[in-house]
Amino acid sequence: MAAPEPPAPLALARGLAAHRPGSRVPHTVVVLPSYSVEHALLAHFGPRIPALENRQLLTMLSLARVPGAEMVFVTAERPTERVVDYYLSFVEDALRDGVRARFHVVEVPDSTPRSVTEKLLDRPDLLAGIRSMTSGRLAFIEPWNVTDLEMQVAERLGLPLNGTPAGLWPMGFKSSGRRIMRDAGVPLPSGQEDVRSVDEVLAAVERVRLEHPGAEGVVVKLDDSATGLGNRVIRFADVPTTTMLRTTVELLGPDYLSALASGGIVEELKTGDEFASPSVQGEITPGRRVQVVSTHEQLHSGTHRQVYAGCRFPARPDYRSELTAYGASVGRLLADRGALGRYAVDFAATRPSSTSRWRLHGLEINLRKSGTSHPLSLLHNLTSGHYDDVAGTWSLPDGSRRCYRSTDHLVDPAWARRPDSDVIDAVDRAGLTFDRGHAVGAVLHMLDGLKAGGLLGLTTIGRSPNHAQRLYDAAVAAIAGRGPPDPGEAHGRRLSGSMSGGKDDAWTEAPGLTSTARA
Repeated sequence: MAAPEPPAPLALARGLAAHRPGSRVPHTVVVLPSYSVEHALLAHFGPRIPALENRQLLTMLSLARVPGAEMVFVTAERPTERVVDYYLSFVEDALRDGVRARFHVVEVPDSTPRSVTEKLLDRPDLLAGIRSMTSGRLAFIEPWNVTDLEMQVAERLGLPLNGTPAGLWPMGFKSSGRRIMRDAGVPLPSGQEDVRSVDEVLAAVERVRLEHPGAEGVVVKLDDSATGLGNRVIRFADVPTTTMLRTTVELLGPDYLSALASGGIVEELKTGDEFASPSVQGEITPGRRVQVVSTHEQLHSGTHRQVYAGCRFPARPDYRSELTAYGASVGRLLADRGALGRYAVDFAATRPSSTSRWRLHGLEINLRKSGTSHPLSLLHNLTSGHYDDVAGTWSLPDGSRRCYRSTDHLVDPAWARRPDSDVIDAVDRAGLTFDRGHAVGAVLHMLDGLKAGGLLGLTTIGRSPNHAQRLYDAAVAAIAGRGPPDPGEAHGRRLSGSMSGGKDDAWTEAPGLTSTARA
């Protein structure tokens, strides 16, 4: 008679304990890159959805560090053999065959603009196949986010999920996030939660204008939205009268206002001569232990710099410790309310001059993985080091530090249908491909996005923020077929190998992605 299955929290705790560097405990991780977001957002990304979901393909590199693990990767579009070989090239030769043997792809071929989870639920045969691969083994599901769809998959597979239960998903909505951050002692921009109509937006805007006469404007945000696509900026200079303000709000359009009826917020638009968009990431274990795992500077694009376009690790030293403290405080509240797995808290940072102190303003909570998750996994899986949550830095055994610059939004329509091997080779010919010996260099991701409009992801790991940025610029130039961005830097091998990174905490802004307004 088979032993009874342990309760889900206990089974997850055992699975997570097994999935640690050096562990030889047999177990399986089912990676479910479930970009399960509201349908308007899925429709917006359309053919790019598989590329966004395949950001988690980078997690296959963890198999080199965890010899007891097998991985089942669920995807709507199987990566090419060239891409798999490319990632395996970052693994030590002696471990490469073992990693390949323990990595299993389950393809759900479906081009509709839906999450891979929803597609998987339509395929009982594939679910049965995953059950056969995990039957009798310690196993858990590692999702991108958790909705009712992921809960259904977990139930059908009989496996625990490493993520906040779907019933608690609204804790990550903009209104709920403001309330949780306020309870955690995080300073917030002036604003109003739970606005649902034009009149409520107008009242909230006028309140901000009255309370902060120097404010430049507000941001209206949909409660259930991601990547900044539910944000709309209203600048006070453009709406000097109430009539003009009403017209502007009504011109947000019937679709937007219909979505707003489900809830949203209005908050002061934070600006300044010096402005940054930092975030802090944490992990909550089944035992409610909260651990801050990173801080980042987020980069944004779009007309009002509202759309997430990339990140740099770590955040500025000026406020890393403050970010960490706020992130831990929010994490403890989330844990007490039942949250689990990865979470992040986004901020705006402002100061009026270089001699002033930076001020942080909490913006939102994400109860899921994000665009900062997969580059962080690269740092963990490609370099042997540790995160110092006091200093907020990543250190190698020799004491040197590593930083990175990453994006999911490297796009050029001219690259559409370009073979993935062509881009991989271009970076390699420039001598910029990640070098295990020096623990610096470039890694490409989202390569299946090339055929969906010429989209790519890129992460460059360097010895300092400036070094990582220079590697990034050189890699972009190589992909575009241009020469090195600075002829004085000589060949790429010098960039990725022997070139000094400079002072570890030196900062320069990323060209074209700096922000003077952030939601």
